[in-house]
Amino acid sequence: MAKQKYERTKPHVNIGTIGHVDHGKTTLTAAITLYLSKKGLAQARK
Repeated sequence: MAKQKYERTKPHVNIGTIGHVDHGKTTLTAAITLYLSKKGLAQARK
């Protein structure tokens, strides 16, 4: 079976967060993802 070529239709961006434990890195990432999902630019997990 031949592999299908993956075509990117959206720009790919890596974002890194640096910070101490319990300083809101996960909360910030979740808030950004939720905002983008409301604009139709990402998929938020439930």
